[in-house]
Amino acid sequence: MHNNSIIELNSIAYQNNIDFLKKTFGKKVILSAVIKGNAYGHDIAHFCTMAYAAGITHFSVFDVDEAKIAHAVLGDKATIMIMGFVGDTDMEWVVANHIEFFVFDKHRLTAACKAAKKLKSKANVHIELETGMNRTGFERKELKEVISFLREERDFVTFKGLCTHFAGAESIANYYRVDKQLKRFNELYDYMVSQGLQPEIKHSACSAASMMFPETRMDLVRIGIMQYGLWPSPEVLVHYLNSKKSKIDPLQRVITWKSKVMSLKKVAVGEFIGYGTSFLAERKMKIAVIPIGYSHGYSRALSNQGRVLIQGQRCLVVGSVNMNMVTVDVTDIEKIKKGDEAVLIGTQNDVSVSVASFSDLSNLLNYELLTRISKTIPRKII
Repeated sequence: MHNNSIIELNSIAYQNNIDFLKKTFGKKVILSAVIKGNAYGHDIAHFCTMAYAAGITHFSVFDVDEAKIAHAVLGDKATIMIMGFVGDTDMEWVVANHIEFFVFDKHRLTAACKAAKKLKSKANVHIELETGMNRTGFERKELKEVISFLREERDFVTFKGLCTHFAGAESIANYYRVDKQLKRFNELYDYMVSQGLQPEIKHSACSAASMMFPETRMDLVRIGIMQYGLWPSPEVLVHYLNSKKSKIDPLQRVITWKSKVMSLKKVAVGEFIGYGTSFLAERKMKIAVIPIGYSHGYSRALSNQGRVLIQGQRCLVVGSVNMNMVTVDVTDIEKIKKGDEAVLIGTQNDVSVSVASFSDLSNLLNYELLTRISKTIPRKII
């Protein structure tokens, strides 16, 4: 673990977000907390602890490694669902621990059944349908065989869910594509039911779809970015606010990333700062060095662009972001000293640096920026 910075997870902000989402979706809709990508940079283990305390009992991960971290924290107290990769060598662990998982090809279906028979147990599968994302999922022409298999092996395979994923519900530009996917999903669901196969639940919505297309909420919503206090896109936020009298963002950011001033230096007029010649001092400057760099997830794209909060002032990153350090302009802060708090993401004296502002400055999605934050930075729940 590094001790050059710390990430704080605000449990009160998280509870606020969950309360808002549950009120929006209604009591009958299951809220599955998506914690792939190290819980969007928040840390799976810490996040599971906080989310469970907030009343979340369903978690979605990408692969078995993430499922194992979540299971170590949650045990059998919550449902864990794998949406992506399950290697053949891991299938027995998945079945033995009652982990639910997406199935989108025949090989995985047969592997799941084989493991269940060996363990004298049942595999809990969610059949994923290809509706237009063109990534993973069974095609319409494959369903007859899938249906036959599920019927024949019902003693070893439980048809937990029928699901799909939408291709860009966060943008109105994709409206017709998403609408077509939804219609396709409903048609295929009706077809499977007509063949005598009824899943326990059906689900399709991510954060964006759940807000832009309420009809996609179905029995369960897979909520990622919004539970962390961020919107999938400005369009989704505007769409929501346009439907309300109050124009206040109901979400609260969960994450705060803090470090400290490591050292201070004066720079003369005409001197370059850091590697290369990307920043030239045009006045006498005072520079603070913060022990965070791109190896920790602070993108090089923020060179001469990023902002760091020190004593409630937004300080510009000057020069290139290094592997382990950034230099920021603190010329206008008179009494700055070594050890002063430096906020990379968060609020200080009512001034904020948001994840969205990072994204705007670096051309990264807020999803991408968060998942790049190093796992070795300690996290704590506040």
